[in-house]
Amino acid sequence: MDPPNGAANGSTSKTGLSLKSILNDEHETNDNPDINGSEVAEGWDEESTEKPAAEGFCIECEDQPAQLFCEDCTDVYCEVCFAAQHRKGSRRTHKTKPLENAHLTKPKAVSKSQENDDEMVVDDAEDDVDDELERVVAGVPQPSSTSQPADGAKVGDFFVERAKYIPMRLTLGERKYLRLLDASLNVSEYTDKIDVLSFGQSKAKRIVAQIKELCAVMSGLLLAADYKQGQELFEDRDFQANEEFYQLIFEIGRRHKIMNPDKMRTTYGKLIYILQDSQSPDVKDLLGFDCVRPIKTVHTLLKEHNALDMLRDDLITVATKEIYSEGRSRREIQKDIKSKERAIENLASRYERKGLTQENLRQCLYSIGDNHAFLRANRDPCDRVIAYLKEHFHPTQAKDSKSSLAIRSGKGGARLSHDHRKLCLYCFRPLLLAQSSKSQKKQYAYVLQSLTLWREILHDMFHLWSLAEEDLLSDTISYRLRDTGQGLNRVQASPKTSRMMHSILHKAQKSVGSWVGSSVIHMGDHNVPNALLFIDKYTQIYRILLPICNTLSQIPSLMEKPALRSYIEDEFGSAENLAREILGDFFRHGFDGSGADNFFDAGSCIDGRLTSAWNWCSNLEKKRFFPVFLLSGFIGFDGDW
Repeated sequence: MDPPNGAANGSTSKTGLSLKSILNDEHETNDNPDINGSEVAEGWDEESTEKPAAEGFCIECEDQPAQLFCEDCTDVYCEVCFAAQHRKGSRRTHKTKPLENAHLTKPKAVSKSQENDDEMVVDDAEDDVDDELERVVAGVPQPSSTSQPADGAKVGDFFVERAKYIPMRLTLGERKYLRLLDASLNVSEYTDKIDVLSFGQSKAKRIVAQIKELCAVMSGLLLAADYKQGQELFEDRDFQANEEFYQLIFEIGRRHKIMNPDKMRTTYGKLIYILQDSQSPDVKDLLGFDCVRPIKTVHTLLKEHNALDMLRDDLITVATKEIYSEGRSRREIQKDIKSKERAIENLASRYERKGLTQENLRQCLYSIGDNHAFLRANRDPCDRVIAYLKEHFHPTQAKDSKSSLAIRSGKGGARLSHDHRKLCLYCFRPLLLAQSSKSQKKQYAYVLQSLTLWREILHDMFHLWSLAEEDLLSDTISYRLRDTGQGLNRVQASPKTSRMMHSILHKAQKSVGSWVGSSVIHMGDHNVPNALLFIDKYTQIYRILLPICNTLSQIPSLMEKPALRSYIEDEFGSAENLAREILGDFFRHGFDGSGADNFFDAGSCIDGRLTSAWNWCSNLEKKRFFPVFLLSGFIGFDGDW
């Protein structure tokens, strides 16, 4: 390639470089040609330059109103960021004032440390956390904000806030459209043709062609299923004229997936990527219509007809409660069913009005009940495992090596070690025994904190999912197609989801006190490229915990069979020893930082804890107690329980 005109003669090029400047000693200027005041150009892989935080906003996250003024830092923070930055070391003693009473100065420009996950920040203070760890392992009640009101109790605005993120259950007609969408996505090769490095036709044109092809397939399937309605779509053969129909189909698929994370496991990601590309301004201009519309929730339907008072009615706790059968007589179950049906009919008739039928109100109540069922299947296993932890293990002292949770890096596949002092090579054994109680305490707190955080995430999963879709389908946040080590992935920032995660982390830290390990949340990097993969990671938690809980619950029934009782007693000593061995192995090696080849992909960060748990699942067949899982009906962590 020929050099630019004048470059060979030593004249300055457009970039500010010349042969003369290259040969002189001003290397710093050569590396940064725009260092003398001109604006630095931004490349496709460069971050934008730092800008001062807007006045009145948090100096750390820069997108939330400031609430506290730190007298020592002379900076303003929101509550979440202040707690994150002042939990350890000398910053814990900093004094604050409420924002309205503080004399504020203009905030300084700082980097967003919570959003930059390239550095691993690990909380390692030893002297300051011992008292807090004692309080943590002694057992701290869960925050009251995550507790559902009891039957007949005053509900206040609890259900009003929850209903904002609870999608409406699909009707019979909508389920027909869902099958149509699922069939169309199954035969679509959208991601195979779009998420590739191609230098032929422009990407925008390829996206438009694929979206129109998908819409055409759906129209054809609709024509085959319902000739009259399909004929209406084909009258003008105009995609723009059928915008409302396509928006409805896509919204039904998104709504169904949120309510049923087990469904559309291979097609939902394809759907989101299609809608993500359709939000690009270039694609919108070529496509001629918008594919995205807001999710239909319980709150939006009731607010549209001015019926939000139903969510404040104390009878709603009875109308939406989940009826379970474990350990209950048939008479008690039938009694609960009848009371629930009466409550549903009472509310439906009381709040019926023009445009809002009793069937619509029943659908709202059923949708809230579906949310309770989701919480019971996904969140409650975390509570059960926390109860097992407190029941079978002592917070600070272990009776023997089998009941100890202490781990050491390099032993048994562990990549974390919670000892604080260096070991002497000449007196290794005595010092190890002296540190065993502290290691036990650290690992106990680490496991408890991880399970508590998972519980908080799953409790607010619908809210997180709503924010994740807002980030993914934003028309202002673009993505980059990058090789993350696991193939080409769409790397996209997720500010709303990240902010919500930091709030959940702050809530979990307040509930358990001190935090052991790293508090880094990966989002929009090579570990978690975008909010879709983030959501997918945390919807799998119940797949890990539920098989463990079910196996432990079935050990007593296995002991009732003489042959199996003999096997358990000969191999493990007793049913209690078996349960303790299963739990001990999971608490040690399911939370040991394993599962990756470096501390940024696993380790003790927020997402690394889940990576370690999955790594333990992959090694289950090598464990001594694996036959017990098979005897209890275990078929895999991806099976039906």
